Amino acid sequence: MLTRKQLELLNFIKARMDRDGVPPSFDEMKEALDLRSKSGIHRLITALEERGFIRRLAHRARALEIIKLPEAMEKPGFTPRVVEGDRPAAPPRQAMPVEVVHALELPVMGRIAAGVPIEAISEVSHHVAVPGSMLSGRGSHYALEVRGDSMIEAGINDGDIVVIREQNTAENGDIIVALVEDQEATLKRFRRRGSMIALEAANPAYETRVFPDHMVKVQGRLVGLIRTYS
Repeated sequence: MLTRKQLELLNFIKARMDRDGVPPSFDEMKEALDLRSKSGIHRLITALEERGFIRRLAHRARALEIIKLPEAMEKPGFTPRVVEGDRPAAPPRQAMPVEVVHALELPVMGRIAAGVPIEAISEVSHHVAVPGSMLSGRGSHYALEVRGDSMIEAGINDGDIVVIREQNTAENGDIIVALVEDQEATLKRFRRRGSMIALEAANPAYETRVFPDHMVKVQGRLVGLIRTYS
């Protein structure tokens, strides 16, 4: 059985392929389902693929193929059986009520690229409430909105808010905000190789970028992540 959002997306993909002969783009799917980010579409596509309803074809744009449809979509008159899976029936055992969690307001300094680096970030766009337990140790913290999918295998999706502790040093393996040549800011995993710095993605589609250490400045280390489900 499919969740309501999964069924809506499959319906939309089929309708667009019937009409245009090609699947819709991720932006069109996001808009049609009224989701805030494309990471939500990515999760729905993955779920449909795991259940055998669609298949993604490698190395092709908009490469989606519908393999089968639910019985309800194949035979008119059927009412789809939908699992209300968008919200858990009960909170996790260790979840704390929001009202008892001490929260602090952090500035969101704009967007950080988890993909191709974007221009350096210096202006506050808005503020976000962050649980105090997420802030590690002393020092200043700030937040950034993630754009891109290069850190997706580290659990960081497009549209997530990352919480960053300000610091100018990093250990191998840390996920950091790196300022490259004083112009580009990016979120990557830090590796020192002698006098060189490697900025590693967590997505095989992206290559590791290597720079002389004087060209990379550590702007902070990832200490938390906030995700909003649409």
